[in-house]
Amino acid sequence: MQKISQLRVFIEPWDRLQQDVEDLRTLVELGMEEGDDSVEPEVQEGLQAARSTLGELELATVLGGEHDRSNAILSVNAGAGGTEACDWAEMLLRMYSMWAERHRLKFQVVDSVPGESAGFRNVTAQVIGTHAYGYLKAEVGVHRLVRISPFDANKRRHTSFAAVDVVPEIDESIEVDIKPDDLRVETFRSSGAGGQHVNKTDSAVRITHLPTGIIVSCQNERSQHSNRRTALNILRAKLYELERQRRKDEINALRGDQGNIEWGNQIRSYVLQPYMMVKDHRTSVEVGDALGVLNGDIDEFIRAYLQSSAGREGE
Repeated sequence: MQKISQLRVFIEPWDRLQQDVEDLRTLVELGMEEGDDSVEPEVQEGLQAARSTLGELELATVLGGEHDRSNAILSVNAGAGGTEACDWAEMLLRMYSMWAERHRLKFQVVDSVPGESAGFRNVTAQVIGTHAYGYLKAEVGVHRLVRISPFDANKRRHTSFAAVDVVPEIDESIEVDIKPDDLRVETFRSSGAGGQHVNKTDSAVRITHLPTGIIVSCQNERSQHSNRRTALNILRAKLYELERQRRKDEINALRGDQGNIEWGNQIRSYVLQPYMMVKDHRTSVEVGDALGVLNGDIDEFIRAYLQSSAGREGE
């Protein structure tokens, strides 16, 4: 029944699109028979909506990976550069939050380490909804910002880097072996704002996986139990992704594929000075509306990357 439900969700939008196009065809034929050109605005509007829907459905066809339908765990880490980099990390977090809102996905920050003066040194968020991981996996890598610094009294141009990492939230049906003896669990007082219990009890939880050194924490929930459960879910996802990446690296080593993204090897540049442009270096897609991109309009980059990736996999 679950499989049937998934197939129905995939097929029904295509059926609706086909019906919409048939309705437009009928409207055009009626207008031509009666010599009534007043239907043209309605037809043009319908065609534009149909093209937009078709683009979304075509993109969905390349999201057939094992975990593409899963929720996503998104992390943004500031690079070298102090306050500048921390502020850039916060700008990226805002961009993804606004993108998620556009797609009616739930976006919630589960842990953050603030910068000394502004922004975040690192921040982790859950993005909940269908295909959240399938879309956001296109954002993994180093993002570069060039702008006049608001923190520089001399108004000089600065370059900042931040790394984005995205892993799928693992379904409970997938077993990840986590031994209690391999975990160091610490509790601490949340640094979040407000709430009856926040900042008053040691409700925040930090878990260290000793064999790998992976550290996860959660402080957005009021109870220690809820924070521990969320932190364990994030740890499961990171361990699963670590193992999956290890196997991928072994295959890449055999075929000589050096596909790892190194720090400083940016996937995308956001230039706000001396001109406005955002360019994806993987697909060569360029957008002049840099502010629109920073306000969450990143679908063009995601679509181009996913389609190019699907093309490479099909070769």
